[in-house]
Amino acid sequence: MFKTASLYTIALLGVLTFFSSCKQEYEDIKDIDDRKIQQYLLPSSLTHTKDPSGFYYQVLDPGTGAPLLNKDSVLFTFDYKSLGGTVYYSTTEYSNEGNYLGYISRDKNSMYPTDAFRIALSAIKRGGKVRVILPSYLAFGKNGLNNIPSNEVIVADVVTFPQANQTALDDARIAAFLSSKGITATRHSSGVYYVVTQAGTGESIELTSTITAKYTGRLLTGTVFEETTGDNTLVSRLSGLIPGWQKVLPLFKQGAKVRLFVPSVLAYGTQVQSDIPANSCLDFDMEITAVTN
Repeated sequence: MFKTASLYTIALLGVLTFFSSCKQEYEDIKDIDDRKIQQYLLPSSLTHTKDPSGFYYQVLDPGTGAPLLNKDSVLFTFDYKSLGGTVYYSTTEYSNEGNYLGYISRDKNSMYPTDAFRIALSAIKRGGKVRVILPSYLAFGKNGLNNIPSNEVIVADVVTFPQANQTALDDARIAAFLSSKGITATRHSSGVYYVVTQAGTGESIELTSTITAKYTGRLLTGTVFEETTGDNTLVSRLSGLIPGWQKVLPLFKQGAKVRLFVPSVLAYGTQVQSDIPANSCLDFDMEITAVTN
């Protein structure tokens, strides 16, 4: 009996020692991460704030717009880097993230770490920029994510846009693009911009029309995401195509050749397509070769 009790005591002590060592290892990771972050921040002249949960943030640009509240929609870009500057992720050019500030928190479908972005963004105004420094245990931990290594401290620069909604940002983005390329375009009331090369003289286009078209679709970066080649054409009822086409193509007739700049809200919006990032404005060259009413 005494032998059994002794074995039980030894086993219990072993279990307690195991859990104690696990707890100590977790605390050591926190200490190691914090020491790395302190060394990273040491040369900086910027004031940084440490959140009670363990992450740090620095206001790089306070912004000039309205303060950001949990009920507000905020549009932004961000990147993930190592302390040494290796870039692991960056929002695609001419794209952006967007959500209500109060909803920006970590979940299984999110790239946002804990509540760090939400808390840090609350410290700036629209148009501002904030840097978030995340210890590994609040970032992607021992498992990492995609190309992010295990136990990596993450630096994230989050840049907000002055616009309060995607429609306004899309319009500003297209207008800036046109200006940078020296393109003169007409703005439709829907927000689609267009350039007419050939107006067309054939059948009028209606929402219920079936159109046959040759086209090339590009991102504003110039990357082609889809095009018809050779004798291939698109044949579809206009009502089944993206809203931007539905809004503007009825201005034209069969034979028209146009270039359309479509806001993301009239294209694919927040839905990521195979080669189209979320919130992307699109640039189309189109020729309407046939119209059936």
